[in-house]
Amino acid sequence: MASNGPRILPHGRVLSAFLDLLFPPRCVVCRRVGTWLCPECVPMLPRLTEPLCERCSVPVRNGPLCAGCQRSPLRLEGVRSVAPFRGPVRTAVHFLKYRRAVHLAEPLGGLIASCWEARGVPVDLIVPVPLHPSRFRARGYNQATLLAWSVGRRLDLPVDEAALVRVRATKAQMSLGLEERRTNVQGAFMARGDRVQGRRVLLVDDVCTTGATLEACADALRSGGAREVWALTLARAVGQGVQWEARQGR
Repeated sequence: MASNGPRILPHGRVLSAFLDLLFPPRCVVCRRVGTWLCPECVPMLPRLTEPLCERCSVPVRNGPLCAGCQRSPLRLEGVRSVAPFRGPVRTAVHFLKYRRAVHLAEPLGGLIASCWEARGVPVDLIVPVPLHPSRFRARGYNQATLLAWSVGRRLDLPVDEAALVRVRATKAQMSLGLEERRTNVQGAFMARGDRVQGRRVLLVDDVCTTGATLEACADALRSGGAREVWALTLARAVGQGVQWEARQGR
């Protein structure tokens, strides 16, 4: 059912190697030349710390749930995230996505897997949030798929990047508000029922901002017969999450 590793188009590998030669990698934490993330710098990356919302992982002051999840919970069983989307973590995500620093996926995936080991529940299958085929061809790889395979190896779980597909190209979410984000990705995904029927699915992505993309993926997976849908991301856009809580009545 699942493939044996992440799909990376040939030009994705070639451009990654070329950029490494042209602009030698520098650690996103200490800036030392030679690697995108030094092993000794991994523990220095910031982490989200308790108390966190049990549903969406934004920081909370009191109680198990943030105000947003009390009023209008995300349409997933829960979201787990490792770090706030700022500083060296933001830089790492940018390099992974846009500087073709594909080697970052392994140490970052290890961090994500550790988060799930500490705060996760049993699941059957890992599914990366997919790119539209046109964007995948342009980039040469899907960063969520690279992270998903790293997580799968660490947790000894199967990864299926064909279980969920993006059937409609969408605008970049970055500049959109909450409702615009939800409208933008509504109906943009379709699940393969023969691959997810009755299964507990773990979605993997690089960043959760408002959760709109993860919700749209979860809707598609549930329509395909998935029993549960959880999400796991490297980073959580904490500022955006707090603003979302305020709009929900905090």
